[in-house]
Amino acid sequence: MTKRQTRAFFYAGSAVFSLIFLVLTIDTHRQVPALTNEANLTPEVIEGKHIWHRKNCINCHTLLGEGAYYAPDLTKITQQRGTAYLTAFLKDPSRFYSEERDRRLMTNPNLSDREIEQVIAFLDWVSHIDTQGWPPRPILVSGAAIPGTAALGAPAPEAASTDPVAMGQALFQKSPPGCFACHSTARGVNLVGPSLADIGATGAQRIEDPTYKGKATDAAGYIRESILDPDAFVLTGPTYSSGGRSLMPTGLDASLSPEQVDHLVAFLLTLK
Repeated sequence: MTKRQTRAFFYAGSAVFSLIFLVLTIDTHRQVPALTNEANLTPEVIEGKHIWHRKNCINCHTLLGEGAYYAPDLTKITQQRGTAYLTAFLKDPSRFYSEERDRRLMTNPNLSDREIEQVIAFLDWVSHIDTQGWPPRPILVSGAAIPGTAALGAPAPEAASTDPVAMGQALFQKSPPGCFACHSTARGVNLVGPSLADIGATGAQRIEDPTYKGKATDAAGYIRESILDPDAFVLTGPTYSSGGRSLMPTGLDASLSPEQVDHLVAFLLTLK
């Protein structure tokens, strides 16, 4: 190759790759509003972000994989736990965790009701950012190393077959819906919600309870109703309910397809 050809190759290559870089840069900026959930960046969300920083939450928690690693990553916490639970938790964390039992206890941030709403609004905004799968192994909120629970940061399992039970079991351990974040499947192991170890049997018993006001007529119906309408039958417990209402997230009928609900019911019915 002559010097003239080498020079031409250099200039042509530089021009081509500069053009590619420019196109990719423009495309990135074009996608930023959608990827960052910019449309929902309200004044309430911004104030929640300020509270997050004023209270130094990032000293213990990560968001989008950034922050300290002492406590769970909260990128998807609103989808895992829901507004009702987070509201009650932020008012009094000691109600949900004991230093003696859980070997950890979040300090009370001493937030007003309005500040709690703003922090949750901020966390909900974060939960809808398209992170492109990052962080690859987030520290999830669950009972790690406790029988019947998923391991922290473990990859979401895939169903071994198309059998509804297998698919329901895999879905139970995915986030969303994040069932494993609040429920274990081991007897006597209660996380935020009650253990589901015997739900296939106890579901049928609960519809016979005089206080039951739901519409289910069998265990399968009770389990389905508990997923889609948690307030149909509220179990009393320090971390299960508040003010007579369940702390389980509502709206799962919008995030789960009818087929997915069927799979969850099929899996939970096997727990007896």
